[in-house]
Amino acid sequence: MDNEADHSGLARSFGSVAGDYDRLRTRPAASALDWLLPDRPGVFIDLGAGTGLFTRALAAVAAHVIAVEPDERMRQVLAARSPGVRVLAGSGESIPLPDASADGVFVSSAWHWLDPEQAIPEIARVLRDGARFGVIWTGRDRETDWLRPEHWFTESGVDRDSSPAQLRSNIGQREDALPRDGGAFTNIETHTFLFSKPMSPAALVEMLATHSRVIAASPADRERGSARARSAIDELFPGADSIDVPMRSRCWRADRAARMSPRGAGVSANCCSAHLVSGP
Repeated sequence: MDNEADHSGLARSFGSVAGDYDRLRTRPAASALDWLLPDRPGVFIDLGAGTGLFTRALAAVAAHVIAVEPDERMRQVLAARSPGVRVLAGSGESIPLPDASADGVFVSSAWHWLDPEQAIPEIARVLRDGARFGVIWTGRDRETDWLRPEHWFTESGVDRDSSPAQLRSNIGQREDALPRDGGAFTNIETHTFLFSKPMSPAALVEMLATHSRVIAASPADRERGSARARSAIDELFPGADSIDVPMRSRCWRADRAARMSPRGAGVSANCCSAHLVSGP
């Protein structure tokens, strides 16, 4: 299987654990959401919405939310747990909405699964002039040494067999392939928000097992990795009923540049590398 097929397979893996994903994954910090969204609520699109964790956060502040998700299993959980939200089958590369119809398009922990060469022009197409494009990754703080599941799952074969080094490199490149100022988007900024989430040791192990590399492994490998994780957490936090798990929301935002008049050349949806950096 080639790298693109591996990447596609990992992207589709979450549907098999949709219920656990929705129960265990973390919503962004409230401060991150405040920073990411525009001042005025309007029609917001959650692109690659998954089970609706970020969708429901948007719905609390937006006038109207549309969730776009390609995986039917994820959409079923999303629709059941997100009343009042319009749920559509679609993807970042093919958004089933008219031109200039949205006040915001947001991608939560899914940008690295999209093809930026196709997704950036498509996002630019559906946004109104001046509307917001935001990308956010929320999850465990990867800079916390003890909170790296590869430390526990590598020996079980999960990291080695399910995510070749080249595939990991490709995913990293997709994270970085965000627009630069000067194309279809302007006012580009980044920021990082740190927070913590109390979790039981058992829930923490379950949450780590919802990551794609673990999902894609064999049942035996997953079980061995989970056993190692349980043992390591028990050793780190003996007798603990709850652990304050370090979390991080990495955010990127931009505004849709004004379209030029029909007499002028259109603004291109420039897809260039813009590295996401941590804020203060």
